[in-house]
Amino acid sequence: MSPASPKPERAIEVFESAWQGIAITIHFEVRWLDLESIHIVHLEVRSASGERLPIAETGYRSHFATTTEITEGGGPVAYAVAWLDYMAQSNEWKAYVEGARQLSLF
Repeated sequence: MSPASPKPERAIEVFESAWQGIAITIHFEVRWLDLESIHIVHLEVRSASGERLPIAETGYRSHFATTTEITEGGGPVAYAVAWLDYMAQSNEWKAYVEGARQLSLF
């Protein structure tokens, strides 16, 4: 029995950006499954201060997608920002923003 070949080291790219004044960090692992036939990537979006985001109440979201989705979305940062923009249109997010505004008046 031959010894198992060592697993390749994980390659995770880290990007810093901002969305509507909120600092975010995006972790992107292009070969999450490390399979030749399946191109699944892992994307993590995290607000720097744990501030709520339209995609995550806790400020952290893990997401799996295909390489094609991320590429067609303009890359990890553009994809994440477009996702945040899209989800910010939800009634739930709009209510959260309005509630936060009301609290800041007092």
